[in-house]
Amino acid sequence: MASAPKQGLPILYKDLAPLNSKEHGSWKSKSVDKAPWVAKQHAIPLTVEEFPQAQRSFPIVFSAGDNPVPLALMGLNEGANVFFEEDGSPIGTPYIPAYVRRYPFLLAKLQQGSEDLSLCFDPSSDMLGDFKEGREIFDKDGKPTQHTQELLAFCQKFEEAGMKTNTFMEELTKAELLMDGEVAINRQDGQGQPFIYRGFKMVNQDKLREMRGDQLRKWNENGMLPLIFAHLFSLDLMRVIFAQQSEQGKGPSIPANAAEAAPVN
Repeated sequence: MASAPKQGLPILYKDLAPLNSKEHGSWKSKSVDKAPWVAKQHAIPLTVEEFPQAQRSFPIVFSAGDNPVPLALMGLNEGANVFFEEDGSPIGTPYIPAYVRRYPFLLAKLQQGSEDLSLCFDPSSDMLGDFKEGREIFDKDGKPTQHTQELLAFCQKFEEAGMKTNTFMEELTKAELLMDGEVAINRQDGQGQPFIYRGFKMVNQDKLREMRGDQLRKWNENGMLPLIFAHLFSLDLMRVIFAQQSEQGKGPSIPANAAEAAPVN
């Protein structure tokens, strides 16, 4: 059984260790067609660069709290994911967030006060190890293979996208555009009270309409305005996700009137 995540680690990661040729010189990584680590996750972090693609598959919301981040909702209830089976097999062909594709790797600072980032991995994952088959991580001279260099490049691009996402969120916060979200979805049988989903933030459309023209032109020119609309358009998918949960038997229990949609911070 997998161990519980260590405090302070991002979601999905249960532990973190630096990748190095001394300890992992003979290790290989294996390709997988299942992602059991995400099967029970209903909210996954997104970067703004992913909004155009992600909006076709998921509702895009923002986490609650003082430092909100964009989230792709793969389900509306804790532990519900309509895009993956229990064993991690994908359902259909949804967009897979970069956060999921990056796992089990991660760039992290190993020393306080240093800005240097090192390629690390989650040692609790079974995707790396001293396997007979797989893609080598280091060559015979202890240098990163082409495969490892590609993994490092992907993680670096993710970090760059993360910085752009931080700038986007700072702009939204500065403009005071985010408000507490709430969505009411009626039961399919038409009986009883609707299900109310809270615990996330969304853009306040009334305030957006009141924004100054020069500010909106600036956001249109720098690409921020289309990202805001991608978020707003995607919210219609909440009812689609709710219906998929019901079809897959992953829907909320009855009665329910305050299901939390996005508790990830």
